[in-house]
Amino acid sequence: MSNIKVFSGSSNLPLAKKITEQLGVTLGEVTISRQQSGEIYVSYDESLRNCDVFLVQSLSHPVNEHLVELLIMMDAAKRASAKTINIVMPYYGYARQERKSAPREPISAKMVADVLTTAGANRIITIDLHADPIQGFFDITVDHLTALDTIIDYLRSKNIVNPVVVSPDAGRATVAEKLAGLIDCPFAIMIKNRPAHNQSEITHIIGEVEGMTPIIIEDLIDTGSTIVNVVEALKKRGAHNAFICATHGLFSSNAVQKLDHPNIEEIVITDTINHDGEYTDKFVVLPMSPLIGTAIKIITEGGSIATLFKS
Repeated sequence: MSNIKVFSGSSNLPLAKKITEQLGVTLGEVTISRQQSGEIYVSYDESLRNCDVFLVQSLSHPVNEHLVELLIMMDAAKRASAKTINIVMPYYGYARQERKSAPREPISAKMVADVLTTAGANRIITIDLHADPIQGFFDITVDHLTALDTIIDYLRSKNIVNPVVVSPDAGRATVAEKLAGLIDCPFAIMIKNRPAHNQSEITHIIGEVEGMTPIIIEDLIDTGSTIVNVVEALKKRGAHNAFICATHGLFSSNAVQKLDHPNIEEIVITDTINHDGEYTDKFVVLPMSPLIGTAIKIITEGGSIATLFKS
């Protein structure tokens, strides 16, 4: 691992440190500052020549700041003669804009892919994209990891009585069905419409939930409004308190307080996004550093990424 250097942007320094501990290397030294005008300055404090450089940066809030910061880090690494520039982006921002649903809309997920590639990325390592086809937006290698196995291991340890996996919308139905099969329980699907961004209305529930313990599976939680609507709709159908499982906890605005709901038993997320201890007692944060660290070892030493997928 002597030719590997791992650096962190400002979005998730704790995760970057855990990844380097997993790899048995020291986190690289880099100076990142803001000028009076708000422009970002980056300078690496050690040589990168002929090294495989891994830059850890989630596109969490403030997403635009973190994206530009990453691009400048990439440019500095390229000009420092790094052998390869590998982006470790646990949370891929703008992923919810992966297609046009109305005229004159952007496909921002594709734009971000183009910008990262043009800036010099050789590889992207990410976890649970909002939509799998985003991998095809890149002309470079994308290692798309999943937190599902880690979440499954945790759920099995809870011995949940009479569980039912619930997909909050049709888009997560495939994942919900897979999870239900792996923990041997039924699944249900919520049908909803979206009158505006970050707003949703539950219209139907397909499947039996009365007297059962819902396990709601999502890729991300943003404002928390959809989750609360789903939980309240399930409660009206006679379901018990719910377990919420999501890879990425964006938690915009007052989402953490909103999720401190009497009908929510636990919120299980991962550390792809850092919130500096803002969580209540209902939150369980699962580590992603073992998964990412193992992926980096496979990439640099050889092997198959497929070995990381248990299910």
